[in-house]
Amino acid sequence: MTSRPRIEDLVLTPTGLRFFGRTYACSIGKGGLTACKREGDGATPRGIHRITGMLYRPDRVSRPTNWARPIRPGDLWSDDSDDLDYNSLVRAPYAPSHEVLRRADPLYDLVLLTNWNWPDAVAGHGSAIFIHQWRRPVYPTEGCIALSRPDLHSIAPRITPHTRLIVP
Repeated sequence: MTSRPRIEDLVLTPTGLRFFGRTYACSIGKGGLTACKREGDGATPRGIHRITGMLYRPDRVSRPTNWARPIRPGDLWSDDSDDLDYNSLVRAPYAPSHEVLRRADPLYDLVLLTNWNWPDAVAGHGSAIFIHQWRRPVYPTEGCIALSRPDLHSIAPRITPHTRLIVP
């Protein structure tokens, strides 16, 4: 890690995700932590990642910040490493492999986007490292970091474009 954590950073610790002096229970990828992230490995990448955006479901939650962007029907995230749009927001119809952002479950009702392998994605190095709601307490993710709904909604309004996610 090249710079020291700031109080406004999200810092993964052995006991949870620390933010503004409080530690929140969280889950990480089922593949653990890795310094060598690969698409589909289920691991959470180590490093200092910027928060590059925030998405929310306007039909389910209110806008958490003035810079949050609504998730629209047809919003997808490309996870096809052979496609030019790999690791970016795309719109349906989209034939290559992708993840639906407007899900039936509440996991993506509020999503913080990171700059992992973005904006110039390297094929196969992993996509969609988000901070989102967990399926159930500390249930592992596919590589993202997940929090309880109340904790995620408590954190989101205090996130700024300068907030970093630090995964040591």
